[in-house]
Amino acid sequence: MFNGLIETLGEVAELKALPAGFRIRVATSLAAELELGESIAVNGVCLTVIHTDRDAFHAEISPETAGVTGLGALQRGWVVNLERSMRADARVGGHFVQGHVDATGRIEEIRHEAGFRRVTVTFPSSLAPYLVRKGSVAVDGISLTVAGLSDTWFDAQIIPFTWEHTNLSRATTGAVVNLECDIIGKYVVRAMAVRGDGPPSHGDPS
Repeated sequence: MFNGLIETLGEVAELKALPAGFRIRVATSLAAELELGESIAVNGVCLTVIHTDRDAFHAEISPETAGVTGLGALQRGWVVNLERSMRADARVGGHFVQGHVDATGRIEEIRHEAGFRRVTVTFPSSLAPYLVRKGSVAVDGISLTVAGLSDTWFDAQIIPFTWEHTNLSRATTGAVVNLECDIIGKYVVRAMAVRGDGPPSHGDPS
């Protein structure tokens, strides 16, 4: 479990193909603090640390994960958001993020607003029931508040600190991002569907 507050950035240092999926090596200042088997969110995707060296960690990405998240398109030199799993005694500064990506979205527009940035992200129609205005959504692992919403896109206003300390500052229009909807909202929609009061169960993104 994570809370969508990015600890630091990492750089994809190496990609190695496996018989199924691939292995990634991410250079980061967190490497010395990581333990084998530990969970770490990479652009919002929960991965397992399988090896560490002095300045990087290694993780394996399965074909399923590569296919349903933006990690399948990673290239050497790309900058990624990193967050270690939250401690039970920690404050939840963002919202509960599982690291289980529901779908990918696409950045349609980035515009300046009096020192802030407003980012517009399009999303698949299957996610529409799980997004609400002023609710939470994780974009590449970053906990953001939905500022504007339609059936196909949402806006989020990015404060300067978040812009400068995440890979959003490197984002461009057309970029693919990992999206994870609020788990509480997903449970509510699922309960309504079981009772027959909500969208059909095939709309569940999980």
